[in-house]
Amino acid sequence: MVKRISSGSPFEKRVGYSRAIIDGDMIYVAGTTGYDYETMTMPFEVADQARNALRTIAKTLAEAGSNLHDVLRVRYYITEPDHYEAIADVLGEAFGDIRPAATMIVTRLIRPEMKIEIEVTARKGARRPVGTV
Repeated sequence: MVKRISSGSPFEKRVGYSRAIIDGDMIYVAGTTGYDYETMTMPFEVADQARNALRTIAKTLAEAGSNLHDVLRVRYYITEPDHYEAIADVLGEAFGDIRPAATMIVTRLIRPEMKIEIEVTARKGARRPVGTV
């Protein structure tokens, strides 16, 4: 059975998407920008936007019965190559020990204040101790 999760963002209904979809043990979290959805404000600094996006993603995963340790795949969309240096440590704090497969793409986002969007795919219970290759 597929379950939808909403973050309460007004964009979800308007555009017609869910913050996340749970299909069995798989969790697909939609691209998440740096809005603080409680205040509907966007910080100016890209690092603060990344922190907000990661908080929203972590909250969504918790609602799905999971957490960041279950993330298998992450995609970062940034609007300027220079943003990499500003967000690298923030991303490392979140995923440094987890080390999911990752892609970072430089692109435009739908609103000028948006500087980063993060999308993840997770599987409940995925992160049991594993060896490295």
